[in-house]
Amino acid sequence: MRSLLSSLLHLFYPHACEGCGTDLTSSEEILCLTCQEKLPRTGYQHYPANPVAKIFRGRADISHAMAAYYYRKASLLQSLIYQFKYHNRRDVALQLGRQTGYMLLQSKWLHEINCIIPVPLSKARERHRGYNQAALLAAGIAAVIKKPVISHVLTRESYRSSQTNKNRILRWENVEEAFSLQQAHVIRNQHVLLVDDVITTGATTEACCQVLLQEKVNVSICCLAYANHS
Repeated sequence: MRSLLSSLLHLFYPHACEGCGTDLTSSEEILCLTCQEKLPRTGYQHYPANPVAKIFRGRADISHAMAAYYYRKASLLQSLIYQFKYHNRRDVALQLGRQTGYMLLQSKWLHEINCIIPVPLSKARERHRGYNQAALLAAGIAAVIKKPVISHVLTRESYRSSQTNKNRILRWENVEEAFSLQQAHVIRNQHVLLVDDVITTGATTEACCQVLLQEKVNVSICCLAYANHS
C-alpha cells in the first residue's frame, strides 16, 4: 500500500516527499530532511568489525564491508527499494546511492578503492527489468566518491530463481558458479568496491567475491541495506 501511494504521489506531485508527501524544498530530493533522518543508518563505515564484515569471516577474504542502512519490513526503506527494483524509479536508486557515497566518505579505507563493480543481473533479468538496480546504486556512489564504475567485467551467467525466502545453503546453491569474469585484466591487482542493494546471508555477494579473488583482486563490499534476521 505504501509503494502504491508513493507511486501516485510521484505521478501527480513529482516534487513531493516519497515518505510523507510534503512538498520538497529546492535542496531536497526524493525525501524531505525529516524522512531522511528516519532512515535507519548503521554507521558501519566507522567500524571495521561490523556485522556485515563478520558475515564473510571464513567465507571470503575481503578487505572491508559495510551497509548504509538497516533493512526492516514494512519500513520506508523497504518501500523505496521496492520502488526502484520493480517500479522503474531509477531516481530513487541514484539518490540512495549518493547518500551511501557520503557515508563511504567517512570511512578510513575509501582511499584504497580503485573502482566500483555492481553485482550483475543476468542478461534476461536485466532486459526484463530494463536496468540493473545495483548499477544505479553504484552510479550514485561514484558521483560522490569519484571512482569509476566498471560494469562489463563481472557477469552473471544465469538467473535461476529469486533469493527471497531461501536459507543460507539454498541461497549459495542458487548462485554457485553463476558469475564469471570477462576481460579480467582490466581489474587485475586492483581494489574493487562490490556494490549491491540488500545483503541477507551474503551468498550472492560471496559468490561474486570468490570469482574476483581468483584474479588477485582485492575486494571490499558496500550494500545499501543489511537485512538482519537475528
